[in-house]
Amino acid sequence: MYITRSLARSCTSLPRSTRPSLVAAMPFLSAFQQSRHSSHSPMGTPPTNPRKKVTIGTLRSMHRRGEPITMITAHDFPSAHVADAAGMDMVLVGDSLAMVALGMEDTSEIILEEMLLHCRSVARATKAAFTVGDLPMGSYEIAPQQALETAIRFVKEGRMQGIKLEGGKEMAQTIEKITTAGIPVLGHVGLTPQRQNALGGFRVQGKTSLGAMKVLEDALAVQEAGCFAIVLEAVPAEVAAIITQKLSIPTIGIGAGNGCSGQVLVQVDMTGNFPPGRFLPKFVKKYGDVWGESLKAIESYRDEVKSRQYPAPEHTYPIPKEELEVFCAISKKL
Repeated sequence: MYITRSLARSCTSLPRSTRPSLVAAMPFLSAFQQSRHSSHSPMGTPPTNPRKKVTIGTLRSMHRRGEPITMITAHDFPSAHVADAAGMDMVLVGDSLAMVALGMEDTSEIILEEMLLHCRSVARATKAAFTVGDLPMGSYEIAPQQALETAIRFVKEGRMQGIKLEGGKEMAQTIEKITTAGIPVLGHVGLTPQRQNALGGFRVQGKTSLGAMKVLEDALAVQEAGCFAIVLEAVPAEVAAIITQKLSIPTIGIGAGNGCSGQVLVQVDMTGNFPPGRFLPKFVKKYGDVWGESLKAIESYRDEVKSRQYPAPEHTYPIPKEELEVFCAISKKL
C-alpha cells in the first residue's frame, strides 16, 4: 500500500513533458545496484567456534565416563540445524518422519528413496552431532546382503555416519554383515514400531520375567554382532537399568527410564509442534509449544495483511526518485 500510494503521488506530480533525451536514452529502466535479498538462502552461518565433531570414539568415551548421551530426531534441514546448534550428541533421522513430516499413517509406509532424501537434508545442517539414519521397513529384512546394500546407500547418498535397524537375535547376522563393512550400527530392541502388527500394537515390552529375558537376550545378541549402541524402547525402567548394566555398549532409552546411558525423543513431540488433542506416549515430556507460538505468529501475519499494516515502509525496497520519475513517464505511454 505504501509503495503504491507513493508511486501514485510521484506520478501525478510529474510535469506533462518529461526530459525526452533522458527517456530516449533509457528505453528500459536502468538496473538499480543493490545487494542480493532473498528468503531462499541457507539458515544462518556456522558458529565462529564450532564444537568438536562427535564420533564413535566420543560416544564410547562418554559411556566410559558415565556421561549421559543426548539424541533427538530430525527430519529436515531446519530441525537438524536447531538440534545441532542445541548441542545434541546424536541426531537420528528416524522413520517416525513418515508420520510427523509426511503425514503417513505409520512408519511402514515410507520408502527408501524418501528416507534418503530426508537424510541428505539433515546431513547438510548437522556439523557436530553424530548422524544416524533409520533403515525403513522392507529395505533390510530379506537378507544380510540387501541390508548392507541399503546401509551403503545411507552413507553414500544419505550422507549418514551410521544406520539404525530394528530387531534382536534374528537380526544379528545382518548387523554383523553391515558392521564388518565398516558401517556403524545402532540397534533397536524392546518395542520395535516397524513390527507393531506382530506385537499387537504399540505395547510395552518386558513386563514379564520371560519378556524381560527376551529383551536382554536380544540386546546381548546385537551387541555381540557389533552394534555401537542400542535403543531400548518402551521397556520398564527397572528392566532397562539391569540390561544397561549387563551391556558393555551404551543404551539409548525412549520410554525406558533414567537408568539408560542416554535418551532419545522425537523432536516434534518434545517441542510441542502439534495441534491440541494429539495423543502423546506417556514417556514424552513436552518442553515447548512450537505449535502455539507458530499459530500465534501466523494469525498476527494474517491480521496485518488483511488490515494492510504489513508490509510497512521498513519492509520495502527503495527506488531513486529520478528512476521513479522515468518509470512513471514511460508507464503513462503504455
